Amino acid sequence: MLSTTMLRRALSGKTTFCLARLLSSRQVNKFSDSTAARDESSGTSNTANELQNEPAAGNVEIPSGEENVSRLLKEAATYSDAKDTSWMTNPYPADAPTSVEAEPAKPKIDPLGTCIVLFPGQGTIKVGMVQKYLRFPQARELFEIANEILNYNLLKLCLNGPQEKLDETRYNQPATVVSSLAALEQLREERPRVFETCKATAGYSVGELTALIFSGALTFEDGIRLVSVRGAAMQYASDKFPQGMLSVHCTPQARLSEACKDAQKWAQDCGVEVPVCQVAIYLYTQSKILAGNNEALEYIEKNANKYGLSKLTRLPVSGAFHTKLMEPALKSFGKMLHTLEFNEFRCRVYSNYKGHEYGNTALIRKYLPKQIVSPVRWEQSMQLLYNRSPGTAFPRTFDVGSRGRMSMILKLINAKAHEHCIVV
Repeated sequence: MLSTTMLRRALSGKTTFCLARLLSSRQVNKFSDSTAARDESSGTSNTANELQNEPAAGNVEIPSGEENVSRLLKEAATYSDAKDTSWMTNPYPADAPTSVEAEPAKPKIDPLGTCIVLFPGQGTIKVGMVQKYLRFPQARELFEIANEILNYNLLKLCLNGPQEKLDETRYNQPATVVSSLAALEQLREERPRVFETCKATAGYSVGELTALIFSGALTFEDGIRLVSVRGAAMQYASDKFPQGMLSVHCTPQARLSEACKDAQKWAQDCGVEVPVCQVAIYLYTQSKILAGNNEALEYIEKNANKYGLSKLTRLPVSGAFHTKLMEPALKSFGKMLHTLEFNEFRCRVYSNYKGHEYGNTALIRKYLPKQIVSPVRWEQSMQLLYNRSPGTAFPRTFDVGSRGRMSMILKLINAKAHEHCIVV
């Protein structure tokens, strides 16, 4: 702290001019302000009276501005020699990070503590398959509610058949959705935490409605009404022309696009009014499902070797689903869809039409009708769903209600993800 004598000397005679210049400098503004404040509080600010008693300016040695600053800084008080630091205070907790780099890492969620649920599409359910789920009271209750909404005994059809009737689109689609939800009751009983830890879900074709019900976006009752209309509408579209679906395996030399184009031309030459032959489902890299008129599919079957196609199998469905041959189904389906209200998703739901997750529930009204007449991008959805950095573990996956079919497809898309897949 400056002594009174030093201040008097600094303020005397010709030094006044130099000090004024020094105090105007930006380098000492803060220092001068604090000095003035201390002088005022100690009653030494009356410089006019003191200047009358000081010696003449000519007898005083005038130090330069830099010398004054150096001396003042040298004589300033420091705490470098203080040994006891208990007097120091800190506004932050003792364990608070002192820099960005020192911030504690956020705890990571163990992928194996989360799960993904997959649901099957039409054509997987067989007579008697649901029997094993009926030991769970809520599974039986689901069928009872569905029976009231559908106005026929769905449970009896699922248990006793005949299989030919169960395979019809109008019956198979509601049966597929309800039986998958019944299988969930086994999962609820055996692994109740699945419903808390599920991060994402996807359903193959009509299974997308099952996934939307599971996610909470659709109520069970509304979901059954919607799948009932969907099944009946797609059955109606299927009955307009002889049509179907064909699974093919593509060799490295496969010319699938050329095969579809030639098959469509063949159907047109045969007198088909609306010739269609296209990829309806992108299953996995080597396998695609084609759909179209029977004439076009028959052409593919007879000329498979020519186009590098093998392992051809007709699907047990009566329609060319996910092609424009399903356009007659859109009117009634869209009408029902627009009467429904949707809730927020409890987990991510992946769209067949887009190949990625729904951004919001408003897109349900947009995507579901387009899914009926557009290819199912199943492989693309699975690639996005299971995309992980190298070395990152995969979540558990539950294949619900497909008798292992969805698990098998997952293995062909992502073998590492399949290692943690459980069939329910």
